[in-house]
Amino acid sequence: MTTPDLTSRERVLEGAYACIARFGLAKTTIEDVAKESGVSRATIYRWFAGGRDQLVRETVAWEMNRFFGRLADEVIGAPDFSTLLEDGLLFAHRAVVEHEVLQKVLLTEPDRLLPLLTIESQRVLKAISAFLRPYLEREARAGRLALGLDQQAAADFLARMILSLISAQGRWDLTDREQVQRLVRDELLGGILV
Repeated sequence: MTTPDLTSRERVLEGAYACIARFGLAKTTIEDVAKESGVSRATIYRWFAGGRDQLVRETVAWEMNRFFGRLADEVIGAPDFSTLLEDGLLFAHRAVVEHEVLQKVLLTEPDRLLPLLTIESQRVLKAISAFLRPYLEREARAGRLALGLDQQAAADFLARMILSLISAQGRWDLTDREQVQRLVRDELLGGILV
């Protein structure tokens, strides 16, 4: 089996994303994606042996990766761990609310999208946790972590809380920096930083 080069695979995923935006999850077909991406149906089936279902799953994963890439770019220059989390939550909330395709599919086809997001959530949790680890290590070197803190457990806890807050903000207004600062400092980092 041949592995598609990155540009062709990207074209297929971008084409699938454009079709989902236009037609929705349920009505997007391999034929639509082939027309949109300029890649033949046979090639798409060869690359995505699981057919349309696999292509949709991988398109959701691809878009989630792009989202978290933008999130990482947004927070990379934060001067401290608290600010990194604050900036990340503010950006993530805004990006989710303003994501036209996500909002459209959540409104029209939540029963189809939510299982896909659930499948991807474990991978996303691992990625967020791995992203946070170097920042926790930096805080440990600076003597700002609670004594005896298990850094991996702290990274996993923060990843779960962040993902939870991105998807359901609860009582917090994630557009209000003051509230986000209180949330981060009092609830997320209360037992982590000294």
